[in-house]
Amino acid sequence: MKKGLSIVINIILFAIVLLLAWQVVKSIQAPIKFNNEQKTRENKVIERLIDIRNAEVLYKNAYNKYTDNLDTLIKFCQNDSIPVVEMFSKRNEADSTYYTVYDTAGYIMVMDSIRKGNVIRKDKAKKEGWDNAEGWNKLTFDINELKYVPFSEPKQVFEIEAGTKESSGVKVPVFEARTPYEVYLGKTGPAFSDKEWMQRVKNLKAEKESINRYAGLKVGSMDEASTEGNWEKL
Repeated sequence: MKKGLSIVINIILFAIVLLLAWQVVKSIQAPIKFNNEQKTRENKVIERLIDIRNAEVLYKNAYNKYTDNLDTLIKFCQNDSIPVVEMFSKRNEADSTYYTVYDTAGYIMVMDSIRKGNVIRKDKAKKEGWDNAEGWNKLTFDINELKYVPFSEPKQVFEIEAGTKESSGVKVPVFEARTPYEVYLGKTGPAFSDKEWMQRVKNLKAEKESINRYAGLKVGSMDEASTEGNWEKL
């Protein structure tokens, strides 16, 4: 009887040790898994914010202002075109120096230019079919998705503002597009309970707010003439 009881106790103790070991491993892996999932989602959100920034810059070049309406920005991308500038060096015969020459190679739809820009190297372009030159990257997603935050469920749009800011006595156009952690980190990640996941999101938000940083991702600023993303700043 005593021997049988001893075996049972040993089994229980062994089970407890295994449980504690599993809890330790889980506590170590949980923040790593959370950080990996956060990074995966943020990479996609950043990619979309960069597309919005590029579209806004092209919009400002065309209209001398930014827009605070994402539907307007999408229509601009769908319907407007911009000149593609060919850039090459030319030799000055008088003093043998070189200078840069810009020449319009053609026109391209804004939506096809967002990720590449509208200045191309002459040696990468062709006199005909220049838009198929090596290295040309077209938009790889539906332009109508531009306003939606990746991983948001249900789909939510980016918050966006635009206006002017006085700088050195001159009013300059400014814009800001953003989305908080709760939007793209709202859906519980794999291997987490809803409670545990949301607690980690809350902790992440509190950490940023404690140092007066925006708790999420944003590009541009309504407070200064900048088109930087907050992930690009130290």
